[in-house]
Amino acid sequence: MRVLLVHPSPLIFSEIYLRLEPLGLECVGGAVERAGHEVRMLDLQVFAHRDFHDALAAWRPQAIGFSLNYLANVPEVVDLAIAAKRQLPGTHVFVGGHSASFVADGLLAHADGAIDCVIRGEGEAITPRVLEAFAAGGGLATLPGVVTADGSGPPPLLISDLDEMKPARHLARRRRKYFIGELDPCASIEFTRGCPWDCAFCSAWTFYGRSYRKLSPEAAAADLESIREPSVFIVDDVAFIRPEHGDAIAAEVERRRIQKRYYLETRADVLTRNREVFARWTRLGLRYMFLGLEAIDEEGLKAHRKRVHLGENERALEVARELGLVVAVNIIADPDWDERRFEIVREWALSVPEIVHLTVNTPYPGTETWLTDARRFITRDYRLFDVQHVVLPTRLPLRRYYEQVVQTQSILARKHLGLRALWDTAGIALRLLAQGQTNFLRMLWKFGGLYNVDRLYGDHEREVRYALRLPERGEQRVVRPSRDDLYVHHPTAVAAGS
Repeated sequence: MRVLLVHPSPLIFSEIYLRLEPLGLECVGGAVERAGHEVRMLDLQVFAHRDFHDALAAWRPQAIGFSLNYLANVPEVVDLAIAAKRQLPGTHVFVGGHSASFVADGLLAHADGAIDCVIRGEGEAITPRVLEAFAAGGGLATLPGVVTADGSGPPPLLISDLDEMKPARHLARRRRKYFIGELDPCASIEFTRGCPWDCAFCSAWTFYGRSYRKLSPEAAAADLESIREPSVFIVDDVAFIRPEHGDAIAAEVERRRIQKRYYLETRADVLTRNREVFARWTRLGLRYMFLGLEAIDEEGLKAHRKRVHLGENERALEVARELGLVVAVNIIADPDWDERRFEIVREWALSVPEIVHLTVNTPYPGTETWLTDARRFITRDYRLFDVQHVVLPTRLPLRRYYEQVVQTQSILARKHLGLRALWDTAGIALRLLAQGQTNFLRMLWKFGGLYNVDRLYGDHEREVRYALRLPERGEQRVVRPSRDDLYVHHPTAVAAGS
């Protein structure tokens, strides 16, 4: 079967700071290839919609699979699915990914028959079986994790052996377009899946059922060794939770003499507790780290249930500085903030050397705040659920709130973007230009054109053709929701065979 896998267009944040290879789609593509199908991939982060329609006309895929990891891409995916069915009435269309797993019924309703099924949970093992069902003309609704308009199969199952799920990186064309900051070009890799914590604003733990699985050090290093790019983003939700695992991979990297530059994400308490592992990876090429601090006071940390204290966050920043790492941190801007609160955050952010970003508190499907706060939404437009727009009532008038957000982001961006950044990074920029890489240089000038009050505020005035469905309890405030209402992969699920 000819199978076209499609990743949707970038969101505001990824238009400016990064553009990551679609690793999850590459993993699904690898599984589909191993099942004997002919696979092509189209990443609309680096291609245009006209390329999608051209591919349908020229190649005529028998099945089209959309990756839907971000809620804001729902309208685009639905529209493309409808267009694909019109252009190729006989093709099969399916959707999977993180956000798709939480809004499967809504997707099917919006598409009105253009989407044949939604795959909830991990897609590598089940997608070949979905393609078999397409070829056989039935049986979709009996498959684990598969949702159709006629019913759903059993709950999705976790993959038993991550070592077998090798990404088909050759499917991604224009790989030199992928970058994160000055790591240009940059590939992505995963060493683990899942997160054992349960932050109230996050859906990673509800997706994986608080499970935590690891690739073998040999498989992780072999995948790393196969990557051509000089820089690699380790996409684990929290890197090196288990220090012995991080050390074992490092030993394989040393044995194979792999030389790369690395960017990763972790928690403050993991960094302070496992400092020696991060020090070892610094010697191997770790240069950049993202720490999700989320708040600069104890009250905020408690509200987000980070399970760390302010002092631990401060110690983590000190450790990262001692290791010589460039650190980016995130602070969640609450809609209840007033001008004084924004001013306090700006003062703190300018007082530290780290790169500081703001994201707006956004209850997503799959998070506890989705069940507790959904009744307060001021919009149900999927496109605004991107942690850059406001979806909850604000203390300030909405436009004034956006003015404060943009003012804060602009002040913080001037630390690392624009003329000052170009002066500070002239050597890096020239080196990348000499190699034909322009992603980093373009990033330095994009902020003002893409991130502004008129755009953010004006987005609320757009026509809403697809409205996000509220949870069943959306009209009632739930003080502490049942976790059974949140999980995609339930903690008691039996691991699936490959």
